[in-house]
Amino acid sequence: MKRVLAISAHPDDETLGAGGTLLAHGAAGDLVHWVVATQPFPEWHSEKVVSRAGEQVDQVAAAYNTASHRRLGFPTARLETVPQADLIKSLADALTEIRPQIVYLVHGGDVHSDHAALFRAVMSVLKPFHMKKFGVERVLAYETLSSTDAAPPGSGPVFLPTVFSDITGHIEKKIEIMGMFETERQSDLMPRGASAIRALARYRGATIGVEYGEAFQLIRETIN
Repeated sequence: MKRVLAISAHPDDETLGAGGTLLAHGAAGDLVHWVVATQPFPEWHSEKVVSRAGEQVDQVAAAYNTASHRRLGFPTARLETVPQADLIKSLADALTEIRPQIVYLVHGGDVHSDHAALFRAVMSVLKPFHMKKFGVERVLAYETLSSTDAAPPGSGPVFLPTVFSDITGHIEKKIEIMGMFETERQSDLMPRGASAIRALARYRGATIGVEYGEAFQLIRETIN
């Protein structure tokens, strides 16, 4: 049994990038944990949106049957303005408590500034010489539709998939869970629509000769 942690900047990142893999972990008996760095805040969003976003996180956590889930509470679309020390401490506290062996994380080259800031902070916490302290063996970056694919040339690291998972048995549930994000989902012709999610999964699956797959970039790994 593995302890697995999905870290997302926004609720839905983890489902778009690693939802099928997280479901596969759960089916295999692994303990799945989830940390969301940001949430809507009253200065920009109505009380109804703030409340509904929290409800959606709880609903999705139940769908994944997570062992734990937490919201760090930083303001969405403003993560790069948060003092780095505060973000690092919140992440270090979560990693200390969960002690995951596998970490799934947004990609550092994504166009969304929240993703880039979160990736840098996690990498600061999980320096190679600190990974064993937190129990972490592998760090894998996932791709997020409408963010990873929207990054312009030369803007940062390119997502280069090196690890793949077979999610053929979980693609329908992944799409169903994405539908729970009422404030984030898009119509079918947009990047976060069901057909685009299925198309990317089909493409990644074809890479390894299965019907549906997900792709990751191996960032760090320790071998004991």
